[in-house]
Amino acid sequence: MSAPSSALTAAESLVLTRRVTALSVAVATVLIVLKGAAWLAGHSVAMLASLADSGLDLIASLITFYAVRYAAEPPDAEHRFGHGKAEAFASLTQGGLVFASAALIGQEAVRAFFRVRAPEHGALGVGVMAGSILLTLLLIRAQTAVTKRTRSVAVSGDRAHYAADLAANAVSLVGIAAAALLGLAWVDAAAGLAVAVWLLWGAIGVFREASHQLMDHELPLADRERIIGLMTADPRVLGVHQVRTRASGPYMHVQAHMDLDPALPLSAAHAVMVAAEKRVLEAFPAADILLHPDPRGVAEPHGGAFSEGAPA
Repeated sequence: MSAPSSALTAAESLVLTRRVTALSVAVATVLIVLKGAAWLAGHSVAMLASLADSGLDLIASLITFYAVRYAAEPPDAEHRFGHGKAEAFASLTQGGLVFASAALIGQEAVRAFFRVRAPEHGALGVGVMAGSILLTLLLIRAQTAVTKRTRSVAVSGDRAHYAADLAANAVSLVGIAAAALLGLAWVDAAAGLAVAVWLLWGAIGVFREASHQLMDHELPLADRERIIGLMTADPRVLGVHQVRTRASGPYMHVQAHMDLDPALPLSAAHAVMVAAEKRVLEAFPAADILLHPDPRGVAEPHGGAFSEGAPA
């Protein structure tokens, strides 16, 4: 089994995300050159759709390239919780670009239904699309490996974008081949329309994933339960409550109240909490942890607007 994402420090995560985002930019650039040449030679609508998508891929990849670097910047005086949400904003930008691409491609595809001339140089188009599929597959494989280890929402959004591209390229390949070999121009237009619909669906997924981080969604249940288990591994910890977790770029934030024996000296309570923090950090090195001790059975409700005793 591969190492979980929690086993990486923020610095280690940054190394991986830097590499894969640079690879994403390189792949998008190569695909634009190949598809641009093929479209100029054959004027295929499906090829134009794929070219436009690759152009937006490059913009999205560049945004992700810089976002993961900014998100890894340490906290400063104006951003006490770090800059991790820059990744989520990058994903939202990607989703917007995909929507724009889908609208333009769909418009061109509808117009192409009324044309009767099949695209030229079909063999070139088929070759370019086959090469695009291969390059995209290799990139997605690298992105998948990184997202499993880093849980980067920006890389995940970029991966979702390229996964949609993979299917789009396959549809375009079918459209170009059918139009060139069978002379059916409408198949090329239908392929372009199918690409537009697929891109819309992919954009929805990107928006959904980014919104989880922007809305401070809890960590996956398995991670949350593991964190609670590590906190309560010491028998002197009588329980935890008001546990809050969230992801922010390469970092995660954990807050909790610890139930301790009311007779436990302050110095001993501090040692218990430090030990609990160390256990969590061994499993989640990129975690920012804030623990508060509560005397078991005698602590009154406290904590402000989100405390357990606050009105709903």
